[in-house]
Amino acid sequence: MSAPGRLAYAAPMAAVDLALRNARILDGTGSAVLEGDVEVTGGRISAVGRASGAAATVEIDAAGMLLTPGFVDVHTHDDGALLSHPELGFKISQGCTSLVIGNCGFSAAPALLGATDHTKLLRTTAGWTDLAGYAAAVHDAQPACNAMALVGHNTVRHLVLGLERREPTPAELDRMRAHVRLAMEQGACGLSTGLIYEPGRYSQTAEIVELARVAAEAGGLYTTHLRNEGDRLLDAVQEALHIGREAGLPVQISHHKAAGRQNWGKVGASLALMDQANAEGLDVMADVYPYTAGSGPMAQYFNLDRLDPALAEVIRFASCPARRELEGRMCVDVAGEWGVAPVDVIRQVLTAPRGTETICIQFLIDEADIETNLRHPLVMVGSDGIPDLNGRPHPRLFGTFPRVLGHYVRERDVLPLGEAVRRMTSLSCDRFGLVDRGRVVQGGWADLVLLDELTVADRATYDEPKLESTGIGLVAVNGVISYRDGVHQPVRAGRMLRRGRS
Repeated sequence: MSAPGRLAYAAPMAAVDLALRNARILDGTGSAVLEGDVEVTGGRISAVGRASGAAATVEIDAAGMLLTPGFVDVHTHDDGALLSHPELGFKISQGCTSLVIGNCGFSAAPALLGATDHTKLLRTTAGWTDLAGYAAAVHDAQPACNAMALVGHNTVRHLVLGLERREPTPAELDRMRAHVRLAMEQGACGLSTGLIYEPGRYSQTAEIVELARVAAEAGGLYTTHLRNEGDRLLDAVQEALHIGREAGLPVQISHHKAAGRQNWGKVGASLALMDQANAEGLDVMADVYPYTAGSGPMAQYFNLDRLDPALAEVIRFASCPARRELEGRMCVDVAGEWGVAPVDVIRQVLTAPRGTETICIQFLIDEADIETNLRHPLVMVGSDGIPDLNGRPHPRLFGTFPRVLGHYVRERDVLPLGEAVRRMTSLSCDRFGLVDRGRVVQGGWADLVLLDELTVADRATYDEPKLESTGIGLVAVNGVISYRDGVHQPVRAGRMLRRGRS
């Protein structure tokens, strides 16, 4: 890598596949903008700065546009979408070239052959039993984006214990360890948990520590949807830090937030706990999505024996196979039409055929907390989007990264442009083990985005959530142009990545 602020010069090449001329280059490290050319040969960046002098098969005049590394969505649930929607238009169109899958404790592997994930969150039917088999299926599907996998605790626990509300026996814990160990050997970057979901919520901290130790032995990290993101947020953060210390591995707090008006502002105290842990030698980071609403499988958030009326009032139906006419509507508005309480609407939906497949949106987050997160240098960006395109998904599925660049960088001035790009690229790649990616540097893989910093913006809204963003001019994955001037290209060049391998 060249020194910050200096241009790297390449020796003359025999041929160049792609040349982006006259670009303003943000290399992903947080360094100042450089001006010059970027050339790509054989999928990798062969020159940065001055042109090699060789003719290029494809020449593009960037005309002063901004060239950055491809964005890395560190928190996705795209395990199934890599197979069912390999074009991944909702990710490519916002500049994403790599995805971290298997979050919140739910991963496509390990699995029983022919099984479906019990929450329907991933929407997969397994034609494999382990990560290697899943990776082969992804290879055959030829997705548009690269992907790096986590192994999910909920998935592993369900495979061994089902939904039983008890601790595993020593033999069962050994089987769980074996699943995690195999996934790590096959390239997973770490262990993820979703401790508010079934069956993870039934696990004790000691169980997580034992499985995290297996991930640590392979050099992985621990990512967690905390056991509580509301009233007991700080206790849940302390549990995550304890797991990291006991298991000896880095900790990633997923979609860091303080849910519920009574908890708004707690992210400051939560970040302080992380800072203190880092000062004491632990390695702790977090990610955030730039919206005041979350989203997920509705059945996981409500107990039919004691439905939460406050939560019901902030629910919007995103995907509802039981009652498609409810999609895109707030529960309180439906309740008013039906002449019942909001909790009664929730009950009717959840108890209907296919009602447990409902994906909801919950408005629970403070805008000021989002900005607090984005100002912290160790907080990266993840969409947490759920790729159910049949309904009206959360707009973060289509708009997360342009929203950060347009709204929070250009309009709100929450963080500088170069720093925002660093949080979406090099920081994310270093964190999750995506080698030779996340930087515009000679020899690195050519995952690239060409954008207009003055117009880049999200267009997706809660009412129209599937609108692609503006200002993204070109996206290249492994040196292949996948998106240009609003048009998705027919060639898909993504691949399944392995932790720590180029």
